[in-house]
Amino acid sequence: IPVFILAGLLVHCVFLVSIFDIYFSSPLVHGMTPQQTPLPPPAKRLVLFVADGLRADSLYELNSNGTSRAPYLRGILENNGSWGISHTRVPTESRPGHVALIAGFYEDVSAVAKGWKENPVEFDSVFNESKYTWSWGSPDILPMFAKGATGDHVYTFCYTAESEDFGAQDASKLDTWVFDHVKSFFNSSRSNQTLFSVLNEDKVVLFLHLLGIDTNGHAHRPNSREYKENIKKVDEGVKEIASMIENFYGNDGKTAFILTSDHGMTDWGSHGAGHPSETLTPLIVWGAGVNYPQKVTSQVFEDNFLKEWKLEKLKRLDVNQADIAPLMASLIGVPFPLNSVGTLPLEYLNNSAHFKAESMFTNAVQILEQFKVKMSQKKETTLSFLFTPFKPLSDSEQINFLRKTRLYIQQQKYNEAVSLCKTLINLALEGLSYYHTYDRLFLGLSIAMGFVGWTTYVILVIIKTNTDLIKTVQTNNKESTVLFYGFAFVGMIIAFFLLIQTCPWTYYIYCLVPVPLWYAVVRELPVIQDLATNLLSLHISQSIGFLLICTLGIEILVFSFFYRSTLTIGLLVFAGWPVIIQLWVQAKTTALIWTLLCMLLAIFPLMPVVGREPNIPLVITTGLLTLLISCFSLASLCKRENQYRNNEDLKVHFFQMLSIALSTYVVSSTHDSLKNKQGLPVLNQIISWMTLVSSSVLPLLSPTFLFQRLFSILLSLMSTYLLLSTGYEALFPLVLSGLMFVWINMEQEALQHYGLSLKPKLAVFNFAYATDITRFRQLHLDDVRRSFFFVSF
Repeated sequence: IPVFILAGLLVHCVFLVSIFDIYFSSPLVHGMTPQQTPLPPPAKRLVLFVADGLRADSLYELNSNGTSRAPYLRGILENNGSWGISHTRVPTESRPGHVALIAGFYEDVSAVAKGWKENPVEFDSVFNESKYTWSWGSPDILPMFAKGATGDHVYTFCYTAESEDFGAQDASKLDTWVFDHVKSFFNSSRSNQTLFSVLNEDKVVLFLHLLGIDTNGHAHRPNSREYKENIKKVDEGVKEIASMIENFYGNDGKTAFILTSDHGMTDWGSHGAGHPSETLTPLIVWGAGVNYPQKVTSQVFEDNFLKEWKLEKLKRLDVNQADIAPLMASLIGVPFPLNSVGTLPLEYLNNSAHFKAESMFTNAVQILEQFKVKMSQKKETTLSFLFTPFKPLSDSEQINFLRKTRLYIQQQKYNEAVSLCKTLINLALEGLSYYHTYDRLFLGLSIAMGFVGWTTYVILVIIKTNTDLIKTVQTNNKESTVLFYGFAFVGMIIAFFLLIQTCPWTYYIYCLVPVPLWYAVVRELPVIQDLATNLLSLHISQSIGFLLICTLGIEILVFSFFYRSTLTIGLLVFAGWPVIIQLWVQAKTTALIWTLLCMLLAIFPLMPVVGREPNIPLVITTGLLTLLISCFSLASLCKRENQYRNNEDLKVHFFQMLSIALSTYVVSSTHDSLKNKQGLPVLNQIISWMTLVSSSVLPLLSPTFLFQRLFSILLSLMSTYLLLSTGYEALFPLVLSGLMFVWINMEQEALQHYGLSLKPKLAVFNFAYATDITRFRQLHLDDVRRSFFFVSF
């Protein structure tokens, strides 16, 4: 048994790790040549404002009195620049958003293991390609672009991590810090000749990361006064900085400005998923090389925002978030970031048709370079007769595209050149995706083979050891030896095949794991034959009915991943289970309680996951209800003899009740404190951490009788869960645990109903003794239903 369990753990670890290699491998490649537009750029410098957590509607919509909460930026988009919506991608987090903005590619998903803060794979960025970049803002964002830069030309100025306080005062002070330090930086440059000289060079980037809006959104939600006031402060700060920079450079008209956001935020103050409030962010661009506002009579978008924002007469130019990086590179004339997959949004540029065509050509070549590197890498690690190239972009097609585009530019057919470049970009991006997922089918099949093999083996072992369906079969040593060498030979062929393709070492594990698993399955061939004989002896209608019910049950579980309400249907079916099998006849009260709790639990999947107002009184009521149930339980247990053998057991129970009471108090106290902007009280922090630690220890000190131990686990769970609750979810573990207690009794009734065992005394069942269920009974068909209930719950 220990060997069997260890093998299971290892196999499942392999399955788990394989997900990252198959679906979450890094899309980045290295070895490309930098591509730069040959014509002179319109701007010498770029100022990038990123208002972290700013939603598009929060910036563009008007107040109830018809005024804008960002009057300066509103004036810019109406009179001086171009505007639109930047569409972000999941995960809508700060690091992925900034990487898309500044490096032009969507986050390397393997960075999730680093908490989106470190660079698991080094990447190029607009900052790295610039001559000098100065940045101000959060210590969570700025260092990652300086760390990945070659040389020493990206400078960062960060406030302390402790300044990012979600609970204390208004977080707009974070943005004020940035604006103040930018002003003092420019003031100090007037007396520092070296700094003054480098600031006046071309290809300079100034990056202002403004975290206040995001922090206020988390703490007070986007519809709060604090969030909206912070937008107003950012607007005022942007106005001051833009004016100061223009004056510093003598209004030379060589500065381009971009204001955008890394992600939005839901109404309930979260981000990370794909709700429109998280993926729609503002984009306003003005200054050198940028188009002025374009008047239109009509424009069609799927959303109705234009009418709400009173902007239906100004052309809205939407982009993907990664498109902003090539836009910045084009404006100041630096090479496009090597890993960028963005397409240059030409409508934002106010320049000649020749410049636009050359810029698009540079963009296309830069993405094509990635495609060629990716293709060559895959070609090197695949046998020539097995390699399947991306046919729409063969070597001859690439040459044809580039030659034809260059010819169009020479003939001044700029529109045709731009159109051809866009086609080439789309094909190159498709090809990148094709080669990035090239091994996905092969690896997926290997893992699937392993998974099916392991599952089959486990089923065979269970049937062999816990049922009387199988006769004892004597193993033929000669056949077993032949079988072993046969599978060993298969394993050697697979290993050799991987070796000549110079595959990563993890591929060997994924492809070789199925070999011993299927060897173990084939060794049990006599068991499979006996099982098949037994199944064929059953009535066909019964077999088909059983399979249909099993399939339906599994489909309900699969659908529940996509539609939570499917769980409600399952629970309502569970509620009718005692009636279906006539179990209610022998246990009317237990069956009635079961049905009521199933129906009560069925309400929870219909409730919203997030996006509601907090209901602290409901959390407090749940805490008091738990205390009341604890009192009844204690009184009931005290009446029985020998349940509590000493006062130590009583102390544990009382301490857990005290923990519930303190948790309820902390929830109420913390909510009031945060509402009054007084931060999180130190006493509440101490109680919370003590509760977390004690809740994992106290159940181990409780009596080992079944119901006492389970109830102690419930109290520990509730004391921690209450601290994490803001509404109806506080009731969930209470209802679920109640149903689990009833389920234990129902299963005992079911065992008696099928005549599998006498009705045991659950109250005296003791966890202190090791119990082997195979000593009491063998498996029954109802155990399939029981395991399905377990997985569902």
